[in-house]
Amino acid sequence: MKITFLGTGTSQGIPVIGSNHPVCLSNDPRDKRLRVSVMVQWDEYTYVIDCGPDFRQQMLANNVKKIDGILFTHEHADHTMGLDDIRPFFFRQGDIPVYAHERVLKSLKKRFDYIFANENRYPGAPAVIENIIENNKSILLGNLNVVPVNVFHNRLQVFGFRFEDFAYITDVKTVPETELSKLTGVDILAVSALRIEPHHSHFNLEEAINFINRVKPKKAYLTHISHLLGFHEEVEKKLPKNIFLAYDNLTIEI
Repeated sequence: MKITFLGTGTSQGIPVIGSNHPVCLSNDPRDKRLRVSVMVQWDEYTYVIDCGPDFRQQMLANNVKKIDGILFTHEHADHTMGLDDIRPFFFRQGDIPVYAHERVLKSLKKRFDYIFANENRYPGAPAVIENIIENNKSILLGNLNVVPVNVFHNRLQVFGFRFEDFAYITDVKTVPETELSKLTGVDILAVSALRIEPHHSHFNLEEAINFINRVKPKKAYLTHISHLLGFHEEVEKKLPKNIFLAYDNLTIEI
């Protein structure tokens, strides 16, 4: 299995428009972060988790020619607003499967009504195959059963996903005790860590590390990072030996 971090930034990305913050002015390419997304590949399958406003750029940067589907964690703009850019895949492959909570699908239908329309469709509009994700029900993706993990972004329900030995959880503030067992024995955990200071709806760095220590993966990668976390090189030097900062286009294999 190959994991590619397509984007590792928070909702504004790094650099933030118009910002003079030192991290936003960094020349280190690891400090330049597109909106958060990850691609998971195994055998002949390619799935993407979240489809934010940088989706087109991410697909071009990684020379992606085919996707088998998109999983959505939740409906916020930085995770969904690239959906129109599935058009090249749709023109080659036909309707693209999407997987999301029923609430998230309803939100997408409002924002992208022309994609979901059944009548009087605009010529050239892409189309999707809707798949509802339910908690405690695994999803069959290709030849793999993927386990949804139910977490909360303040009070908003968000899905994380476990692909065998890899788990991905973003935009998380609390994880119910009932969900922790779904992560038992995971080798690689990717989890969001927004900044140093506490935040009302995201793990900060301390909370992310505490969560990793509870799950006990072999390795963990931090993502959904804002400029307020600090310079990549400086932050990573201070992390425990099995925890790393993810960066855009980082690939790992399991």
